[in-house]
Amino acid sequence: MVKTHKRIVAQVNHMCYTESGGYEMPTTKPRINVVLEEPVYNAVETLAQKDGMSLSLKVRDLIREAIEIHEDIALSAFAGSREKTFRKSKPLKHDEAW
Repeated sequence: MVKTHKRIVAQVNHMCYTESGGYEMPTTKPRINVVLEEPVYNAVETLAQKDGMSLSLKVRDLIREAIEIHEDIALSAFAGSREKTFRKSKPLKHDEAW
């Protein structure tokens, strides 16, 4: 059974102030609030400062990297299972594989 989570997307309005007054800048990208242990927060903060980027962007990049690693692990496992069933006497031709 696959559990699904209901995704709630909210519009966040940021106020931008200029000489002529403030106006709203809507953001429609989904957001996640995360609670981190202090050592983890400090590590992310250090990495962000080292790379000259905001905490938010650094966390986004770290999550992207983690997802890529998980995808690589899953594809490696799939390739390993396919490799076990490969028979040199019965290879697929290119047209058959695609």
